Amino acid sequence: MPTVVVMDVSLSMTRPVSVEGSEEYQRKHLAVHGLTMLFEHMATNYKLEFTALVVFSSLWELMVPFTRDYNTLQEALSNMDDYDKTCLESALLGVCNIVQQEWGAAIPCQVVLVTDGCLGIGRGSLRHSLATHNQRSESNRFPLPFPFPSKLYVMCMANLEELQSTDSLDCLERLIDLNNGEGQIFTIDGPLCLKNVQSMFGKLIDLAYTPFHAVLKCGHLTSDVQVFPRPEPFIIDEEIDPIPKAINTDLEIVGFVDIADISSPPVLSRHLVLPIALNREGDEVGPGITDDTEDENSANQIAGKIPNFCVLLHGSLKVEGMVAVVQLGPEWYGMLYSQADSKKKSNLMMSLFEPGPEPLPWLGKMAQLGPISDAKENPYGEDDNKSPFPLQPKNKRSYAQNVTVWIKPSGLQTDVQKILRNARKLPEKTQTFYKELNRLRKAALAFGFLDLLKGVADMLERECTLLPDTAHPDAAFQLTHAAQQLKV
Repeated sequence: MPTVVVMDVSLSMTRPVSVEGSEEYQRKHLAVHGLTMLFEHMATNYKLEFTALVVFSSLWELMVPFTRDYNTLQEALSNMDDYDKTCLESALLGVCNIVQQEWGAAIPCQVVLVTDGCLGIGRGSLRHSLATHNQRSESNRFPLPFPFPSKLYVMCMANLEELQSTDSLDCLERLIDLNNGEGQIFTIDGPLCLKNVQSMFGKLIDLAYTPFHAVLKCGHLTSDVQVFPRPEPFIIDEEIDPIPKAINTDLEIVGFVDIADISSPPVLSRHLVLPIALNREGDEVGPGITDDTEDENSANQIAGKIPNFCVLLHGSLKVEGMVAVVQLGPEWYGMLYSQADSKKKSNLMMSLFEPGPEPLPWLGKMAQLGPISDAKENPYGEDDNKSPFPLQPKNKRSYAQNVTVWIKPSGLQTDVQKILRNARKLPEKTQTFYKELNRLRKAALAFGFLDLLKGVADMLERECTLLPDTAHPDAAFQLTHAAQQLKV
């Protein structure tokens, strides 16, 4: 999921820090050191992550738009200027705009806020924003909670004692609460120094940026894979005491299903499945950029010559037009499939179903699915001209019945015209006339569309006056009777 790093460049970040040695450090330098460590980790282990860098004081500025080039992000850290007072609300508004313009409101995003815990002064300060939170109009609402799924991580260039001496910690905790409790505050343990800053950012990496490695199994075939982005624990709402469910690191394929049978199922999340090339024993990476690049290219060439089950599975699913059903945990399943980015490039993807024994009703219970060879006769037919799916439900669904829908005016107009056509052919079409009239009356009463009933009654009375002399006497009687009943 994308990451937005929000860096505080107000004057309070230039406060000096007493560090052993002759070199003088500011809190901003500690923050840059920690972010450099984070970017280096992501460049190695989270290469597919899109990251943006925003700086703020009383105003905000997008220093680096969303990118996978971590060299650009690290260069921007060394080019930051110092500005005036802290105004956190404007920075959070900027994050809202940046993420929504790039990703919309449905993609989860992680926001890493790096600050020293100073809340600013006067109008625009965090204290002022929180104090006026409940008096705001909808057009001037506080940016939290974010309009997209998010987690807010606050990295404080201060220790806990310093924050607790003022109300800074309480205000920052209030930010997490306003973001629906999604996020965490990190503080420096002990004195302010480079080592303790590294430890703090290490905790963030362990929590949010540790790659998820798993073993993909199918019979005796196995492959080490990385699942990206990292699957989040899922909490089942129906449970009395909900416990987050995390997927296993052993992903076992339990069967294969045609794409047409599984159709387009509802899923919790989608992830890339990337094979991991095992390093050769005794390999050492030499110093320097050139040696690193040459060693990486050499390792990739060797890995490309080693058979890999993940590559075999991807190619097979793509050619055969099938998906692999994978067990993620007890009564929790997902599917592996090939998804094409373009005509020449495709990726092995994994989608997670909702936990439960029957995540896809049209397939039935997953535990009861079995191989075709166990069936008495081929359920797909000798020529693959039929399918055992979807399974018919035992109980008739309420939405399976024919329902009158008037989404567009043309649908309503068609139903009224059908009644008038049958009215002009009375008494031969008496049964059809009343069937259509009762269907329209039932829908109008359900929608509270009483003006429609009055309008149709007026039309039937008009049709009665326009009947020719040769018309059957019963036609006028039926039209008059129907118009009277509609007005009741």
